[in-house]
Amino acid sequence: MANPTPTTPTPTLTERRSPWVVFTRADDPWVTAETAALRARGGRVVRLDGRAMPDPASVFTAFDRALSFPGYFGRNWHALVDCLHDWHGHGGDTKDVAVLIDDADALLDAGFTGIFVSMLCEAAWKANLKLDADGIPDDDPPFTLHFVFLLAHVPPTAFAPSVARGPDVEAILHDDRLVATLTDDHWPEPAREG
Repeated sequence: MANPTPTTPTPTLTERRSPWVVFTRADDPWVTAETAALRARGGRVVRLDGRAMPDPASVFTAFDRALSFPGYFGRNWHALVDCLHDWHGHGGDTKDVAVLIDDADALLDAGFTGIFVSMLCEAAWKANLKLDADGIPDDDPPFTLHFVFLLAHVPPTAFAPSVARGPDVEAILHDDRLVATLTDDHWPEPAREG
């Protein structure tokens, strides 16, 4: 886990920038403020239950049910990325979305947490930049997509080792939250909204 630096941005659910995934306490006032701001802008908050995701297959089922993925959803990590950043049929007037995973403590010892967070970061990166599956800019406008793991019993830092095992993911402690974003040169940061 890297040390916080002055360049580590404060997490947000309303802007198209990293960090893409946040681990925080379930009672963190930041969550209430950010979800209210997202809804005020016409965005949508989707809630999932971390206790219902003991294995990858149940992760795919939970996301599929909550977000109404298309029938051809391939039920694998790359298909999850594709359906999240393509955002098929979510049923709202806006595509701006924050996915909150309640009781995410249950995922602490899951062997797939690193790849799960890496795939969520990739989906958010593509949605926020609006790139297609090949990394080419799409004609559709980009949208905000972020993920928040809400913890009731485990401190966010407990997830640092498993998150850091995900490919191309960096986990940083920032304001008592563990934030995850993509690393490497092929995951450039999107331009700041102004």
